[in-house]
Amino acid sequence: MKIKDTSNQDIQIVQKKSNVKLVLLSLFSLVVLIAILWKMAPAASRWAQAEKSVARDRVRIATVSRGDFTRDISVQGRVVAAISPTVYSPADGTITLAIEAGHEVKKDQILATLDSPELTNELSQQQAIQASLKSDFERQQIQAKRQKLSDQKAVDLANVKLITAKREKRRAEQGYEKNAISQIDYEKAEDDLQNATLLYRHAVQDGELNIESLDFDSKSLALDLRRQTLKISELQRQVDALQIRSPVDGIVGNLNSENKTFLTKNQPILTVVDLSRFEVEIQIPESYADDLAIGMAADINVEQALYPAQLVTISPEIINNQVTARVRFTDNIPAKLRQNQRLTTKIILEHKSQVLQVARGQFMQSNGGKFAYKVTEGLARKTAIHVGAKSISHIEILSGLNEGEQIIISGTDSFNAADQVLISQ
Repeated sequence: MKIKDTSNQDIQIVQKKSNVKLVLLSLFSLVVLIAILWKMAPAASRWAQAEKSVARDRVRIATVSRGDFTRDISVQGRVVAAISPTVYSPADGTITLAIEAGHEVKKDQILATLDSPELTNELSQQQAIQASLKSDFERQQIQAKRQKLSDQKAVDLANVKLITAKREKRRAEQGYEKNAISQIDYEKAEDDLQNATLLYRHAVQDGELNIESLDFDSKSLALDLRRQTLKISELQRQVDALQIRSPVDGIVGNLNSENKTFLTKNQPILTVVDLSRFEVEIQIPESYADDLAIGMAADINVEQALYPAQLVTISPEIINNQVTARVRFTDNIPAKLRQNQRLTTKIILEHKSQVLQVARGQFMQSNGGKFAYKVTEGLARKTAIHVGAKSISHIEILSGLNEGEQIIISGTDSFNAADQVLISQ
């Protein structure tokens, strides 16, 4: 059975269309469309201009700034002792060590003793020769006094004879004037006076010559004795050196010889390390060799603390494309440094103020530092630049960029040298 509905009773109502509402809706849609187009116009323009597109999170962007610029290099180095003298054997002999490796020693402390019978015997022989020379010298001094006394005696006797001859000559003159003596006796008195005068003169000259000879002999023996004394002093120094002493305060390093072994002269015995004077030996790339100079400031990183240092030596040769150099602590030396400990050293090559600079990045390797991509409103434009000095973290900008501008510092090889690149979000 079919049930009838009430559809035949419904009355259809016809609504009148509102033209005002339609117009407002159309205007609103138009405004929204214009706003969207206005917003998208720059992006569309940039998209149209760009040759490549790259995501923002795939590039690094840095801002060009102005400030202090420090050109430096950072290298690894190892701690070495600035003073680590090696002790050598002073003569042939048997060594007896008094210490072991690692022992702390003081300056002039005995490290070892060398037994050298040959050297000690030579010293004894030379001391005996010295005693003999000293005896000869003293004997010569006595002989010289005796000879001087004998010469003085001869001079005195000759002088007495001369006085006697002069008196006889005066008596002969008086007698000859009175015809008391003959001509022959008078002439004999004259001859005796001349003879006495000659004898006296020769006695004086002989005495002076003997004095010169004795003085010469004394000086010669004195020189021989002095020469022998110097020889003994040298031998004594060598014998004293058989007790081998520490040249510095420090610790005993490597032992180059074993106890109770025979050593030849100048054979190394051991090394003493001065713990108060440490340096850091570093290897610097060859490209920085021309920039290095003795006296340059440096910073050494020890357990996250920086210690001031100074470049003190530079090797004149290049080995494996590296230059060996040493830096020395200028103030306090860190505690508990160890030989061959690895440390990071930063050498300050140059320092400038108010320098236009930007953070260092891979872009320098991508284009050789001749171009950079300057970022403006999401578009990176290829810009020619001229760079100057380079440090570990920054690069000096000489031209092409201004303070506050931003550039891409990551690698730009993927841009394929495009003039403009879109930076998408």
